[in-house]
This record gives sequence, C-alpha cells and structure tokens, in this order.
Amino acid sequence: MKTIVVLGAGKIGRMVAHFLANHGGYELRIGDSSEQAVENIVAECDNTTGFRINFTDTADLDKLMDGADAVISCAPFHCNPIIAEQAKHNRVHYFDLTEDVEVTKKVAALAEGAECAFVPQCGLAPGFITITAVHLMRQMTDVSDLRMRVGALPRYPSNMLKYNLTWSTEGLINEYLQPCEVIFNGELRTVQAMENLERITIDGVEYEGFNTSGGLGTLAESLLGKVRNVNYKSLRYPGHNYLMKFLLTDLRMQNKMEELCQIFDDRLPTTFQDQIVIFVSATGMFRGKRTEATYARTIYHQEIDEQNWSGIQITTAAGVCAVADMLLHEQLPQRGFVRQEEVDYTQFIANRFGKYYA
Repeated sequence: MKTIVVLGAGKIGRMVAHFLANHGGYELRIGDSSEQAVENIVAECDNTTGFRINFTDTADLDKLMDGADAVISCAPFHCNPIIAEQAKHNRVHYFDLTEDVEVTKKVAALAEGAECAFVPQCGLAPGFITITAVHLMRQMTDVSDLRMRVGALPRYPSNMLKYNLTWSTEGLINEYLQPCEVIFNGELRTVQAMENLERITIDGVEYEGFNTSGGLGTLAESLLGKVRNVNYKSLRYPGHNYLMKFLLTDLRMQNKMEELCQIFDDRLPTTFQDQIVIFVSATGMFRGKRTEATYARTIYHQEIDEQNWSGIQITTAAGVCAVADMLLHEQLPQRGFVRQEEVDYTQFIANRFGKYYA
C-alpha cells in the first residue's frame, strides 16, 4: 500500500481524501492548520491519519513526507513553492492544483535534476481541459485555433453577480487580476484579465467568457509554433464581468486583494449545488477539409457514497487523483517536470478516478 500526503483539508482536500482513502490502495496522511478540519476527514476516511501543521514550516512538512510516496498540495497556491522544495528534499512525487503561472515556473525549476516527478496544475483547468484539448488535436493536422472555456457556476444563482463561492476565494480573485497567456497569430502574448468578453451558448444556456489567468497551464508554451491561436477564458452568467470590473477597476479593489477576498467570504454564500461547464474547440484539417472538433460537457453536483459533493469538488479532485494514480502505476514519467499535455486522455478516462469525467 502506497502512502500519500494530502496538504489542505478544505473542500477540495476533503474530496481528494475521500477518493483516495475509500477506493483502496492508499494510506493517507492529512495535514492542515485547522485541527477540526483534519479531525473531520480522519473520522470519515479509512487508512487515514491527521496532523495539524503549518504549510510553510519545513520541519512539519518533512515529518509528513518522511517515507511517503507522493504529496498532493491542496494548500493555498502561494504555499506550493516551499512544499515542492520539501518534496524534492524528501524524494516524494509532487502534485498540485495551482493556476498561478509564477508558482508553476518555480515548481518547474525545482524539477530539474529531481529524483521524483513534479506534476503541477492538476485538476480541472489547467488539468483535464488540457488533456482534452490535446486529445482533440491529435485527430487533426494543421490546427489553426484552439479555444478552451470552463465555468464553475451555481445552478441557482440568486444575486446580482450570479455567482456563489464554490472553491478558493483567493484563487478566484487571483485569476481575475493576473495577466493571461495566449498565442495570437503565432506569437506568445500576455493579455489583461477580464477582457475580450464574448457570448457563448452551450446546451441552450447563454454564458459570457472572458480572459482569466492560468487556465492554459503550460499549453501555450508547448503549442507555440504549432497552433496559430490558443486561448483560455472563464465562463460566467451574463452580467458578472461588468460588476466585477466595477469592483476591481472603478472601486480599485484590485489593489486590496485581501480585503476583497474577505468581503466575498463574508457576503457571498457557498453552494454545493453547482455545475461545471467545459467547452473545448479545435479547428484544423481532417480528411482534407477544414473541420472544427468540439468537446462540450456539463457536470453537476452529485451524491457519491451517500454524501452530496459539489461539481467543483468532484472534477478538481478527480483530476489530481487520476493523474497521481496513473503516475504511481507507472503510466507517466517517474522523474522531472511532467506536463498535463503528457497525460493520455483515454487512459485518464479509464482510470477509477478519471471516470467521473466520462
């Protein structure tokens, strides 16, 4: 039985622990600064021990990683560089969920010469959407355009933002503020978040899409010189972008990220009744004709093992658990920096955790 360290006992960490502990083959060590959150997970998961730790304390991290096979970071994205450093020190495979570009660059640098694998940006976007995009393009030649869209949305929005909290508030605001990578006319560029507003209809429902940071992962770098236009946008219900730009730009809240996060945490309710909207479109040559291939799917909250789980919990946890499971069963490279582009779609969907996307 292999041992996996899970850092972070919040919404996603709890789902990761549930998947890994209750589906066989793994022993878990859960670490978080909240003792109560750790105790809750230990109480509901088999083969699991819990520890109250500081994510930035190297001694705490070393204690949990000693003798482990892998660590999955569900901690705040800014904690990941030090977690990755200690993973390298302890020769433990490393996985995270970050969308932050700078954090991923630091992880990639640490992966050089490592005796273990470093697999950042697992989860939904980047993560599954990257795997799907590569799968769509494989059936084509001369791919000219790749569009990737993802929305984590409440099923029953009841406020003017048409939004409820479903995942990390800090991560949400960060992707609204940081610059976004795209490939435009064959050149790698950086564009401003919240811009390039568009409307898109999926299964009869209209959404708006706009630039957000991090969703492309390493795909822009991988496809530079191969695909003429590549971009990623978040999907929201119409009107969300307008109000967020009022908050961030007109009220200058972009300079007060901590305060805005606190306002959202205090005022916007959380929901477990959500839906994950995924849209990927690739345009290229197929059998001699210019063709567009599209993947579109909506994944809803559901009951698993007699508990209700949100769509964002299921999709994010399924993504990282499937990739970790594949690597630990030697379906992925065993050392160095591993990109989401290297994960085979067919093997992913066939995986016991990846099946939640099937």
